[in-house]
Amino acid sequence: MVTRELAEATLPDVEILTDRLLSAIFTDNPEWTDYGGVPRDDLREGCRHYLTRVLELLSGRVAGPDAADEVVGAIARLRAAQGVPLEVMLRTFRLGGRIVWEALLERAEKTGVAPDDVLDAGTATWTVIDELSSALSTSYRDSEQQRVRDDEQRRTALMEDLLAGRAGDVGFAARVSRELELPVTGGYLVVVADVRPDGTPALASPRTVLAAVGFRSVWHTKADSRVGVVALEQHDAGEVIDRLRPLARGRSAVSPAVFGLAEVGTAYALALIALGTAAVTATELVSLVDRYPEALLVRSPDLAQQLVARRLGGILDRPERERDVLLQTLAVWLEEDRSAANAAVRLHCHRNTVLNRLQRVTTLVGRPLHGRADYVELSLALSALDLPTRSY
Repeated sequence: MVTRELAEATLPDVEILTDRLLSAIFTDNPEWTDYGGVPRDDLREGCRHYLTRVLELLSGRVAGPDAADEVVGAIARLRAAQGVPLEVMLRTFRLGGRIVWEALLERAEKTGVAPDDVLDAGTATWTVIDELSSALSTSYRDSEQQRVRDDEQRRTALMEDLLAGRAGDVGFAARVSRELELPVTGGYLVVVADVRPDGTPALASPRTVLAAVGFRSVWHTKADSRVGVVALEQHDAGEVIDRLRPLARGRSAVSPAVFGLAEVGTAYALALIALGTAAVTATELVSLVDRYPEALLVRSPDLAQQLVARRLGGILDRPERERDVLLQTLAVWLEEDRSAANAAVRLHCHRNTVLNRLQRVTTLVGRPLHGRADYVELSLALSALDLPTRSY
């Protein structure tokens, strides 16, 4: 009862107590001078609200406090947004508690309150301060978690727009550069890796590995893939590929180098095409630079199907064993620069056997195996057979 009366009588002096707390803050808590984002009037207003809340609770004007105290929650959200650490705010709350306790002592002395009653008021005061401090900590933690969620959502939206090609807009490119810490100009690679059924990406810790050797990169997880935007700056694209290849735990691909954030959207589209040239079950990092023929076929699946039917249809119609032997012989012969002798070594057979098989291929495809156009078409048709999306 005495505590309530003392607090009620002290409430009209809250402006005086606010001045005392401001003075104490900069004397006993000098770190406040480092937080220029908190205007002096704003700080004063927060102190006044806090001291008023303490006295209202002690006087019984309001019930509580609890972990969702609205006054403390508002202070916590504002100070967290302004960058004031929780530790500093907790010390400020303790200073405010001391100011209130001293004011209650002054009031008790003037009104002749018994010593035992003053002790009860002290216990009540510090109980309220502790509970408000606990509410402050809870609100700070909630604010921090929400900030992390908001930051992640903002970064996700930026990455989605960057990959969609929006960085041709100068203002957007500047925002990406600022928030994702990427240069507007300079070389870039885009890396795409499958996300495996267990939820892990097909590249193991690429950001950490690249950062260790000086590459800046930003990674973004989509529904079925993980996408990385790698800034080359003064480095060579080959260095990135060499670092990433050993990390492959599934299918992944890398685009050719492009210049500037404005071309990242194009690089992403090219990386997806490169990924489409690798078997779904592959454990490798493929580079579009090494797979342009396959990429052309992936981009034109209908034409690829017609090419296979036109150039290899007769072979594909043969029984499985004969078909596989003829296709293997044809592929090795082309890889060995059309040398039957070299192909024979690789196939572990006689040169005449290779020639006989090639004659059989000639019969089945209905045209001689010579001339630039024939070599190109046959090579592309064989490549099309190895593509993961083929339906023939």
